[in-house]
Amino acid sequence: MARTVNPAAHALRRDEFIDVALRLIQTKGYEQLSIGDVLAELGASKGAFYHYFDSKQSLLEAVVDRMTDTMDALVGPMLDDPTLPALEKLQRFFSTTVRWKTERRDLLVGLLAVWQSDDNAVVRNKVLRGSASRLAPLIARIVRQGMDEGAFALAHADELAQVIVSLVFEYGQANAELFLAYHGGQGDRSRVERTAATYSLALERILGLAPGSLTLLDADALRAWFA
Repeated sequence: MARTVNPAAHALRRDEFIDVALRLIQTKGYEQLSIGDVLAELGASKGAFYHYFDSKQSLLEAVVDRMTDTMDALVGPMLDDPTLPALEKLQRFFSTTVRWKTERRDLLVGLLAVWQSDDNAVVRNKVLRGSASRLAPLIARIVRQGMDEGAFALAHADELAQVIVSLVFEYGQANAELFLAYHGGQGDRSRVERTAATYSLALERILGLAPGSLTLLDADALRAWFA
């Protein structure tokens, strides 16, 4: 007789593996993480692990999906709001992301140095590619709306969305490096401000917007991260 699987219990147990993997990646680095580490944390067997994942790589992919699901949940309701113009949606996309990170500042500060280490190069690249593939269609929706409204410069929406996502991720990486340098005594706030202003201006020019239309790092976030 075939074994009956409880879908809810299956999903819950799978989530426990992902929770532990995420925590260990953040503290140890992906390259240093082993399946044995995950099993030891959970008190689980290899058989239990391979019931949910066929490799360490597939576990990583599940972690990446978890992180990008969080972003989808944050921006989804805003994207579906028919009362918001495209420019406001794009600004809210940036502001919501910054606010989410700022609300978790203490946790993220403790993890940032580990996250930026060489040990996490694989997972960082995986997260960026996974996030880009899921966020680009969302940005493309905003771009199409902005073109229809006459607010954004006419272009190919899908390709333009890819450029915007790439630029935003590049800014995030630059900001992380600036944060570590600043708190290591090797940077200053003026460089942080110039970097944010430069990337904001680049996005404005790509979209055909007037200077000052978009802000990637507002004053509250600047104070929170670079006090």
